[in-house]
Amino acid sequence: MGTGHYFWAIFYFTSLCSASLANNAKINFREKEKKVLDQILGAGKYDARIRPSGINGTDGPAVVRVNIFVRSISKIDDVTMEYSVQLTFREQWTDERLKFDDIQGRLKYLTLTEANRVWMPDLFFSNEKEGHFHNIIMPNVYIRIFPNGSVLYSIRISLTLACPMNLKLYPLDRQICSLRMASYGWTTNDLVFLWKEGDPVQVVKNLHLPRFTLEKFLTDYCNSKTNTGEYSCLKVDLLFKREFSYYLIQIYIPCCMLVIVSWVSFWLDQGAVPARVSLGVTTLLTMATQTSGINASLPPVSYTKAIDVWTGVCLTFVFGALLEFALVNYASRSGLNKANMHKENMKKKRRDLEQASLDAASDLLDTDSNATFAMKPLVRHPGDPLALEKLRQCEVHMQPPKRPSCCKTWLSKFPTRQCSRSKRIDVISRITFPLVFALFNLVYWSTYLFREEEDEVVLGFV
Repeated sequence: MGTGHYFWAIFYFTSLCSASLANNAKINFREKEKKVLDQILGAGKYDARIRPSGINGTDGPAVVRVNIFVRSISKIDDVTMEYSVQLTFREQWTDERLKFDDIQGRLKYLTLTEANRVWMPDLFFSNEKEGHFHNIIMPNVYIRIFPNGSVLYSIRISLTLACPMNLKLYPLDRQICSLRMASYGWTTNDLVFLWKEGDPVQVVKNLHLPRFTLEKFLTDYCNSKTNTGEYSCLKVDLLFKREFSYYLIQIYIPCCMLVIVSWVSFWLDQGAVPARVSLGVTTLLTMATQTSGINASLPPVSYTKAIDVWTGVCLTFVFGALLEFALVNYASRSGLNKANMHKENMKKKRRDLEQASLDAASDLLDTDSNATFAMKPLVRHPGDPLALEKLRQCEVHMQPPKRPSCCKTWLSKFPTRQCSRSKRIDVISRITFPLVFALFNLVYWSTYLFREEEDEVVLGFV
């Protein structure tokens, strides 16, 4: 064969390759998607009312695998006992009626935005109060159909869910809020929900909550049996820990300061009645206002909360400081009255003694001047028994006294006269009130912090 023939053969082969590449380049695979969709979802070919078959085409229940992505948690309301969450919800199942040719891997999946075109699981959120879809700019939903018949449904939704709370340890508490998903009409004989293997629940990084911290979460199953059958159910338990720093600054420290301010009354003079009364009444009213403000932000539950114990004891201490001044004032007035009566009695006795001495002197002047007086000897004889007895009594009284205790020594600085009894009450209160309040703090914090750790262990989140 000559050189010319080789040239024309190479030219012809090159032309055929170029034409083939040009034809492939002109193929619009989006048009292929339309044809495939019309082929598998055309009229009379697919019925969305019929559920898919079971695993491997059996007559068993359709298996739907679920996973969620928590985008944000906007609030956790203690009063209404609910929380709001925004999440991306995904379901995946296999429907063999939707298998198609992927054109040698050119069609990875088909995309739909109309959920009513294919069969959908009848899942609902059992503890939902409110919920809505997101339609800006377009509805945030898609359905992907893969060549093997696998269907992926994804949607972004916002939900307000019920979260029953136990506030006995408030504000040192942990709360478990659940997200429950169940089938509404299909029983477990027809439909079963399963968590996706691997990582079924994902949470956005740096999730920020105003007064809570999401510590951990736990996935579980919660199938329910009713009169109409057993229904498949999934749940996620979210463990929230309340941030204590907010309550320490807003509640605990101000209450402590109010209690300490009420103790200033013990250091004021007992005669400063207006100052002590105004101080006691002001702290009492402020503490009552603080307590009412705290209770206004909480639901009216029938049990006692940890914050109720704290505010109740602080209010008792402030009220006790006011009652202490009333006792001091009463003791002071009682002491003054008794002191005045004692002075009057002493004056009366003094007048009686003066009158008696004057009468005795007048009697002496009237007696006989020659009368003799018997004088007792001033020198003690050695054998005088009366003198020995008096000496023994003196020796008994001269014995060294017993050493008093520290408490008696401290109290001996304040005389036992009625006028000093009020001052003694103030001094005892200066020591007793702080000691009792410190003891209460020790018992309070040790009790509730221990109960918090114990409840966490019981809940199984450790």
